[in-house]
Amino acid sequence: MGKAMRLDKLLGHTGWGTRKELKDLCKSGQVTINGDICRDSSRKVDPDQDVVAVGSQIVSYEEYIYLMLYKPSGVVSATEDNVSQTVIDLLPQKYQGSRLFPVGRLDKDTTGLLFLTNDGTWAHGITSPKKHQPKRYEAVVEGDIPADIGERFAAGIVLSDGLECLPAAAEQTGDHTIAVVVEEGKFHQVKRMCAAVGLTVTKLHRRSIGPVFLDENLQPGEFRPLTDDERRSLSL
Repeated sequence: MGKAMRLDKLLGHTGWGTRKELKDLCKSGQVTINGDICRDSSRKVDPDQDVVAVGSQIVSYEEYIYLMLYKPSGVVSATEDNVSQTVIDLLPQKYQGSRLFPVGRLDKDTTGLLFLTNDGTWAHGITSPKKHQPKRYEAVVEGDIPADIGERFAAGIVLSDGLECLPAAAEQTGDHTIAVVVEEGKFHQVKRMCAAVGLTVTKLHRRSIGPVFLDENLQPGEFRPLTDDERRSLSL
C-alpha cells in the first residue's frame, strides 16, 4: 500500500464523524471495504486502491482540497468563532473533517472571492508578500472622490498611524464607486487607504486574486472546487 492510512482517518477526513462515532459506525456493519463489511475502524486502507463505502455511498477521498468561495457579508474568515458564523460553517458535512482554512481573510462585512484549502504550502505561496499577488476590489464610498486618486494610490498611501502602503492602483468607476488593486493584505487596508483620501467605504467586494476571478455563476455563500489550471496559476 503506497498511501495506507487508518480507516477512521479516511472517514473523518471526509466528514463522516468523530473517531468515536466512526468506531460505532464500523461496529454496526455499515462500512465496507471492497464490498466486505469492516467492523475495525483502525484497519489500514489505500484510498487509491480500496473502495470504501458507508451503506451504499462510496467515500471519495482527496488529500488536498482547493475551493473558491463567494463569501457573503456577516460571515467571518476563520475556522471557528464563538459568536459568528464562519466560512467553514458554509460548507457541507463532507468537508468538515478536512481541516480546511481560509487563505488570507476578508473583513466580516466584506464580500467576494476567498480561497479555502488544507494545503498549507499552497496557501503560503498565495499570501506571501514575496509573491505580489494583486487583489482587485470594488468599493462603494461616501465622500468626494479625488480627481487624482489614481496618482495618490500609485505614490503609496501613508495611513493615519504612519504605516506606508506599497504603491496601489485606484480608479473611479462611478459617482460613488472605485476599483482598487493592492498587492498587500494589511488589516482593513483598502478601507484605511480610502479613509486617507477622505472616503468612507460602505461596501467592499473582492473580485479577484492574482489571475483568478470570482466565478460569476456563484451566489453569496456558494462555492466550487478550483480547476487545476486556476490552482496552478496561483502557484507560478
